[in-house]
Amino acid sequence: MGKTKSNRAASRYLNCSYQHYKKWAKLYKSDKEEYDTLFDEHLNQAGVGIPKYLTKGGELPSLIDIIEGRADPSSFDPQKIKWKLIADGHLDEECKICGFKERRVGDYKLPLLLHFKDGNKQNWREENLELLCYNHYFLTVGDIFTDKQIKGLEDHKPVNEGQVEWEMDSYTRERLETLFNKDKKDNDNDPYSLVPGR
Repeated sequence: MGKTKSNRAASRYLNCSYQHYKKWAKLYKSDKEEYDTLFDEHLNQAGVGIPKYLTKGGELPSLIDIIEGRADPSSFDPQKIKWKLIADGHLDEECKICGFKERRVGDYKLPLLLHFKDGNKQNWREENLELLCYNHYFLTVGDIFTDKQIKGLEDHKPVNEGQVEWEMDSYTRERLETLFNKDKKDNDNDPYSLVPGR
């Protein structure tokens, strides 16, 4: 309660559901005479001291306020802040160590993880942030997956028993056909080609 300004914030601080927090906070009596329970004491229905951007329709603080420590980042989705840092040019979308930036063909995602150099996930200062590929995160920071996740990945159980049907958009299909036909034509005309018409 000393670290937060409302019951909802207290439940977030404790990483538990609001209902769970409410149940236990109502079981304890308050030291203050005007309140019956700790839950009543920590009620803040007027939102006193809570930034207005947390309420519905409030304006979000600028990214500069977050990375310079003027706005508390704990109320925001870390993924959104990460992509905003990339979009605004504060972070290069590549591994800081090896420069890896190859995208997956299907969804164009990059295998990059946000790393806080000092280990404090509340410290969003620009000098404390870096993007690392899975390989360098594993080598320099630690495990990416839990033992249970690794066991699931290594079970080698087929996900789809039948034929896998790949979905491909029309642009990608046309591009692949163009590339394939170009290679085929070039090989037909090439006298040094070992496999004509490939």
